[in-house]
Amino acid sequence: MMRISTLITALAVGLAVSSFATPSFAQRSEGMSGARVAAIHDCTTKAGKFKQYVWGDYQIDKYRACMTKHGQME
Repeated sequence: MMRISTLITALAVGLAVSSFATPSFAQRSEGMSGARVAAIHDCTTKAGKFKQYVWGDYQIDKYRACMTKHGQME
C-alpha cells in the first residue's frame, strides 16, 4: 500500500510541475508591450465595425492589415 501512495504522490507532483512548464504559461508571464496593447485595441475597434456574418473574411483581413501597419504580429 505504501508503494502505491508514493507512486500516486510522485505522479501528482510531476503533473503539477509540468503544468507550469507549458508554452502558454511562458507567454502569459512575458507580458505585452504598451505598443502591442494599443495596436490590438485600435485594430479590434476598426475591424469590429464589420460583423462576421455580413462581411465574412473582410473583418479578419482588416484586422491583419491594421496589425501589419502597426508593425505587430496578428
